[in-house]
Amino acid sequence: MAFTLYSLIQTAILCTNAVAVLHEERFLSKIGWGVEHGVGGFGDDPGVKAQVLNLIRSVRTVMRVPLIIVNTACIVLLLLFG
Repeated sequence: MAFTLYSLIQTAILCTNAVAVLHEERFLSKIGWGVEHGVGGFGDDPGVKAQVLNLIRSVRTVMRVPLIIVNTACIVLLLLFG
């Protein structure tokens, strides 16, 4: 397999899919990254952990419909062009 632009795009899509399917109650809370662990007070600078949790929640919220469309397009391209 050659290192192409399509393989970079496919890697980004797969990583985004991996972030999008992380479940807070089943997986993240078991490793100590649940909802109650990342909340800071008002005026406090959020730590790295809180920022990563916020990124995971944002990806799940915002990227749900675009990921469905992009995954479908990638599947169709793979079926057509191998």
